[in-house]
Amino acid sequence: MSMPPPLAGGTKGPDALRPLLAVVLAALHDGAAERGGPIPVGGPEAVAALVRESAEPVLPEDGTGAEEALRTLVRTLALGAADPADPRCAAHLHTSPLALAVAADLAVSALNPSLDSWDQAPAASELEAVVSRTLAAEVYPQRPDPDALITTGGTESNQLGLLLARERHGAVQVLCGSAAHHSLRRAAWLLGLPEPVTVPAPSGALDLAALDEALTDLPGPLLVAATAGTTDTGRIDPLADVAALCERHGAELHVDAAYGGPLLFSTAHRAKLAGLERAHSVALDLHKLGWQPVAAGLLAVPDRARLAPLAVTADYLNADDDTEAGLPDLLGRSLRTTRRPDILKVAVTLRALGRTGLAALVDRTCATAQRLADLITEHPGLELYERPTMTTVLFRPVVATDEETAAIRRTLLDEGSAVLGRARADGRLWLKATLLNPHATPGDLEALIALVEGSTPR
Repeated sequence: MSMPPPLAGGTKGPDALRPLLAVVLAALHDGAAERGGPIPVGGPEAVAALVRESAEPVLPEDGTGAEEALRTLVRTLALGAADPADPRCAAHLHTSPLALAVAADLAVSALNPSLDSWDQAPAASELEAVVSRTLAAEVYPQRPDPDALITTGGTESNQLGLLLARERHGAVQVLCGSAAHHSLRRAAWLLGLPEPVTVPAPSGALDLAALDEALTDLPGPLLVAATAGTTDTGRIDPLADVAALCERHGAELHVDAAYGGPLLFSTAHRAKLAGLERAHSVALDLHKLGWQPVAAGLLAVPDRARLAPLAVTADYLNADDDTEAGLPDLLGRSLRTTRRPDILKVAVTLRALGRTGLAALVDRTCATAQRLADLITEHPGLELYERPTMTTVLFRPVVATDEETAAIRRTLLDEGSAVLGRARADGRLWLKATLLNPHATPGDLEALIALVEGSTPR
């Protein structure tokens, strides 16, 4: 009988991985080189044909071997990728992760700890506890016992924030701005809460007078979900003023800072989040302005006692006598059971770069957005929506209709030349550049503008 394929863990794991990693790295290079741009040419049909040709038969009668399977399918994935490492791939809050974070994530995949019981992840569980508390203290620097849960991102964090409020107060009525993330409405639906009340945000940020009126008129319990970095424009709600209104009306405050939260690392931009520390819960993502591989989300709270409603007992994972004997209870750290220690890549990044290194990345990308806004303002054929708050820039050709603006985006996608998003603001459709690549140069920005100009109807 033949030996089974080697495993990734143990002392023999690295030797088994080393030649396979060489194959993967070569395939990543070859696929990216063959693609030659930010996204493959030809749109969905061409990519589907590429994948079918490479992946079928999906389950052959006899396997092709590790090296062939890796070489073929990794190359296909890279060839058919939307690659945010290319400065012309700037549609979404979709970052190219730091190489050191990816390397750290490899160790997690190799060791495969699961954070549902201490005996599956002894060191990883303690690392998560230490790092999550450190990050919570960034949000709540004046509180004695802040904590954070590690999540899959803003959607899960928002759901947890609403869940904790519901468990404290009952069926809270959520109020959010018209530019708030769609996950808040979905979270209210999943949790059996009333349909959220939409507060006008004509400038892209919550209208304080309208919020005050709504808080006055609605019966409690109430929860305001503010936003620090909207998906469409990157606007930040006036958090200190929103917090003051919540305190006056006795309402809870949750802040979706999935996009803007990492501004905390930057001396130059931290003031934009003034008032964040007054929230009862805060969603924060590091797979956006933190340059981590997905997923790297957090939900921070000012006091770990607020997490008590998540406690649950499963005798095979956290029996009472084990907990009393000193084994850490991990089930109350998530709504998920099996989950990987996504904290390792974050811990490596924090240690490697430090506060100044992270701040430099944040400052650099924010400055890149300002530079793109300058170029658009200087270009007679383009219109800028507004100066960027963070790294999102909305613009459109002056002569284009909404339909033509949408067509420009699709043309660039089909050509494989650029990946831009779209956003509706001021009653019009805009092209959206979400700039998260710290390696983007002024020349890259000028090339992006030239591509849009070349696709604009005359």
